[in-house]
Amino acid sequence: MNLTILETGLVPEPLRGRFRPYSEMFSTMLARHGAGITPQFVPVIEGAPLPDPESLQAVLITGSPAGVYDPLPWMNPLRDFIRRAHQSGTKMVGICFGHQIIADALGGDVRKSEKGWGLGRHVYEVAPNHPHFVPGVERLAIACSHQDQVIAPPPMAKVVLRNEFAPNAGLAYAGGNILSFQPHPEFEDDYSAALIDLRRGKVSEDTIEVAHDSMKTRSDSAILSQAISRFLTS
Repeated sequence: MNLTILETGLVPEPLRGRFRPYSEMFSTMLARHGAGITPQFVPVIEGAPLPDPESLQAVLITGSPAGVYDPLPWMNPLRDFIRRAHQSGTKMVGICFGHQIIADALGGDVRKSEKGWGLGRHVYEVAPNHPHFVPGVERLAIACSHQDQVIAPPPMAKVVLRNEFAPNAGLAYAGGNILSFQPHPEFEDDYSAALIDLRRGKVSEDTIEVAHDSMKTRSDSAILSQAISRFLTS
């Protein structure tokens, strides 16, 4: 199946010489856990026009440094795209900003959290008996990097991943065509660590230290990637 990946963000400029673009990160993730999925990329962040969602098999919206409240020229067209995709039943996955803009477009409340930055590897509770997760998986440790959060999900969304810091970290939508997550299964550990260091001066050194220490927890990104692949190909 063909997966259209809407690129809504770029690797931060200070890190671009050291790390691959997000398109390659997702390509690697899908190659490992998404047999039969062929990615095609639309660089929305660089002004590429959005395709007709009704003509697509599936869509993934990436992370971004932007917030849903930023007055960027592509933001409202993306909201319209999401609503049309939902109405037509096109399968859609959102990661980080993608998770947030889908919720925002469909009636949720998304804003900068008073809890501050979520950095490092966070542990999330998994909703029991979710069809796309491996049976028996109760918790997942996944890297995250965000200030904004889904404060209140849209009425048609059910929480499938949560913790105290981000109570709405994973959402599955009624109709079965949308699945979205706040953390980043596509991030490798060295990139997550570099993002932590990039926040120096914006957060306390204690926060930086705790975030780096959390990266010692074994990653469960493969499990989340597999769940996304099952969702896309089911």
